[in-house]
Amino acid sequence: MRSIRRQLLSALLGIFVVAAALLGFSAPAVAHDAAESSSPAQGATVASPPEQVSVTFNKNPLGIGAQFSVKDAGGSEWADGAVEIVDNVASQKLKAGAPAGAYTVAWRVVSSDSHPIEGTFGFTATAAAAGASTSGVSTPGTTASPTASAGVPGMGTAQPGTTAAPEPAADASEPFPWSLVIFAAVALGLLVTIGILAKRRLTAGSDDEDTEES
Repeated sequence: MRSIRRQLLSALLGIFVVAAALLGFSAPAVAHDAAESSSPAQGATVASPPEQVSVTFNKNPLGIGAQFSVKDAGGSEWADGAVEIVDNVASQKLKAGAPAGAYTVAWRVVSSDSHPIEGTFGFTATAAAAGASTSGVSTPGTTASPTASAGVPGMGTAQPGTTAAPEPAADASEPFPWSLVIFAAVALGLLVTIGILAKRRLTAGSDDEDTEES
């Protein structure tokens, strides 16, 4: 009888240890990659439009599905070519001859855990880039400020196939950790099952002892 109880206690202890380990390992998995900084920095004023803009992340994003949009105050697109990802930095080249004024950068990448994240930031160039033409190009006034610029968010969600628009900052809150709920439910289910089996074994053991004594 004591042997059965010890075995049941050992089984219960093992279940608790496994459940705790699963919950512990699942916690880091729900934390998605986050943008740490941008170049130019959010709200920065630069002498002229840079040759490229970039976003630095806390982890290395995947080299697929990355998109950048770099627009001036008039809505003209200045992103040129594909996004380049080197380690944890995603960069986008700009076309030559960009005008002075406010710019809004909208970015979207696929994080290391395959979850799309996106955000926006803005900067202002006080002078046009070398080779800029004043004809046929929308050149904003010197008093313009970044339109709908926002700080680089820690994390945001995006629907597949869409490009982030220059809107206010995306919600930086973390998604609800459903994986923790699932692991907790599995652990609880295992504990309930073990408890039922333990009760049945104890009852069966008591019946056997009664039979032997009679």
